[in-house]
Amino acid sequence: MRKMPQICAALALAAGLGLGPAAIAEPVHGLAMHGVPRHPAGFSHFPYVNPHAPRGGRLALGVLGTFDSLNPFIIKGASATGLREYVYESLMARSGDEPFTLYGLIAESVELPPDRAWVTFHLRPEARFADGQPITPDDVLFSHAVLKEKGWPYHRSHYGKVAKAERVGERSVRFTFEAAGDREVPLLLGLMPILPKHKLDAETFERTTLKPPLGSGPYRVAHVDAGRSITYRRNPDWWARDLPVMRGRFNFDEIRIEFFRDASILFEAFKAGELDVRLEDDPARWVEGYDFAAVSDGRIVKRELDTGLPSGMSGLVFNTRRPAFQDQRVRRAFILMFDAEWMNRNLFSGLFKRTESFFERSYLSSHGRPADQRERALLAPFLDFVKPQVLEGAYRQPVADGANSRANLEAAHKLLLDAGYEVKGGRMMKLGRRLNVEFLAQTRAQERLLLSYARTLDRLGIELRVRQVDSAQYNVRLKTFDFDMVQWNWSASLSPGNEQINRWSSKAADIEGSLNLAGVKNPAADAMIEALLQADADEDFTAAVRAFDRVLISGDYAIPLFHLPKVWVAHRSDLRFPPILPLAGFDVDTWWSVRR
Repeated sequence: MRKMPQICAALALAAGLGLGPAAIAEPVHGLAMHGVPRHPAGFSHFPYVNPHAPRGGRLALGVLGTFDSLNPFIIKGASATGLREYVYESLMARSGDEPFTLYGLIAESVELPPDRAWVTFHLRPEARFADGQPITPDDVLFSHAVLKEKGWPYHRSHYGKVAKAERVGERSVRFTFEAAGDREVPLLLGLMPILPKHKLDAETFERTTLKPPLGSGPYRVAHVDAGRSITYRRNPDWWARDLPVMRGRFNFDEIRIEFFRDASILFEAFKAGELDVRLEDDPARWVEGYDFAAVSDGRIVKRELDTGLPSGMSGLVFNTRRPAFQDQRVRRAFILMFDAEWMNRNLFSGLFKRTESFFERSYLSSHGRPADQRERALLAPFLDFVKPQVLEGAYRQPVADGANSRANLEAAHKLLLDAGYEVKGGRMMKLGRRLNVEFLAQTRAQERLLLSYARTLDRLGIELRVRQVDSAQYNVRLKTFDFDMVQWNWSASLSPGNEQINRWSSKAADIEGSLNLAGVKNPAADAMIEALLQADADEDFTAAVRAFDRVLISGDYAIPLFHLPKVWVAHRSDLRFPPILPLAGFDVDTWWSVRR
């Protein structure tokens, strides 16, 4: 929170009396990453919901992939979609109309000092698991301990920053941190899923299972068809249904999620009426593929929704653990040979926009902005890791239209020669070995994109093999970094924080299951992550994120692809959503059905 004058005065008084920060901390209803919560204590509901939305009906959704486990908190196996969102709850709930603010859910209030050296959560006495058992501090402490030891790498990283976890009073839990200054850690603890200690065994927690789990959330698992579908049924005794953070949400009695191994078959299922909502990310399909009867007669409605969130970065990732891609000149040559303009025009009807930043479509993007004084101060020790053009805001991804195509190929060829390669018999060679790369694809759309790219690479004697694998094999190879190149989407918010450690930090590069797919070990990236976590004021935070963006762009760790200007969604015509949208533009959990 901001250090208002009265708080600063209180701190000074406390220091004079020999009192620590704990002496002036008071319970509050909400917690913001920066600034203060938008919604006051006692607010009735979020403005982007309909608090009077009718409840009932069924919703069918489709996802690409498969599953063999109902434990979403471990690396082993592939867990079913929706478990974390529908079955489990956290201590606090995130607001959809603020960058990063939490309000009380299982915890009715939160207490922390200005330096955020610790945080105390006060639990609601009425909070219950679906079997009726109360949620206690022991459940919170158990959840923290088991996830810190056996959860995903990001769980271990986030929760490992706690030096001491203890019960304080009848319904309260305090977490004391190893070091003050990371403003996000209290919020990450607030979002920690709370697991039932009385139903789980820490010794067997890492095993995959198809046994329906127990949580405290709005839904219970009603039916499982392993690898094919999972059905969630709303708990009529859900304890939190009338809380301000939950009013107007989770309105369907039943949600069924179908799993598909092929994207085309998934779309055909939507056309056939087997699925009710579809988010579209293929411009060609959006323009041409929705010419079917259900759209013509109004049973299906197409919408373009505004969004206030960054687009993030979709890109072709270089695995720098591979010898060829350890050389930035090789990565840069591959970027120069990517003809984004031709692909957008011929594969995507020209409707995509080229992505230039990891925080594209937001004020956190560094693209087109010269670094300000705050950024330059942060980057001063690391200027070798930032391209001058990127620092000045003048950099843009290579353009391949017209004569630029030949110039790009010539520049790429020179970079490869500088890296020790030479062309022999039409093949790009080094130390007697041809430069060949395998791209690990999951969908036919990815395969189509990469086959076009392969033709360009072949002009310089580089072989690009596209290998499409099923979802299970794809997930295993990603977790073990067993790939040369892969397409990935780094989602983004207006409050990037500790998740960046899992994606980009040096220590995550060697941890299997982390999302540092590129294998980045960059001291400048590590320092900028630390800076954004330590930032107190909004201006310092924005500067740190933009500086971080400049480091990532300068590193040439991926070939940036494209993003959509809006959220494209098609849905069953009887589905409704509130007139005020959350920042994301789309949140199906606020929708309802008027079908009777």
